[in-house]
Amino acid sequence: MLGKKRTLFLNICLYISSYIPLYFLISLKEIIDILTGNLSFDVVNAVMIIFNLGLILLGLISVFVFINQSDYENIEILSCHNITKDDFLPYFPLFVLFALAFELEYLSMAVVYVIILIMVGVVYIKNEMFHINPFLNMIGYRTYKVTYKLKDKIFEDKNLLSLRSVEKGYGATNGFILK
Repeated sequence: MLGKKRTLFLNICLYISSYIPLYFLISLKEIIDILTGNLSFDVVNAVMIIFNLGLILLGLISVFVFINQSDYENIEILSCHNITKDDFLPYFPLFVLFALAFELEYLSMAVVYVIILIMVGVVYIKNEMFHINPFLNMIGYRTYKVTYKLKDKIFEDKNLLSLRSVEKGYGATNGFILK
């Protein structure tokens, strides 16, 4: 349930996984543009496609590691509230910005794209915003704000990422406490 302590590397990988849908859309757009002749196949485009496909692979691996590194424990959930949708809407404009506005065939835009990903990543990781991960939501995870009891100690206002619906009561929820 509570999971082992995540390393900085795994936290970075979880951040990368949050943009898997974006990397896919950008790669798809570039590949379609190259195949239809709207974009030439050059070094910058090849690097950006490989970069985005590499990020997809790294993100998928990190999600697999994240899911398989858990230490499930039975806890008593004292209160819970589904917050999956609460933080998603402010995160969504970044997808639109990248997918529609950036012309990654230009080296300057590709560099800006990478710098923005790094800046957002620093904020995401420093503030432990792992609950805002559209990819995890797409594969079935939901985020809850919970208060729970574990071995006579109460933990309040923690984010729980879970594959199952969370309700008050006892039981392992097949989830991870995020912060």
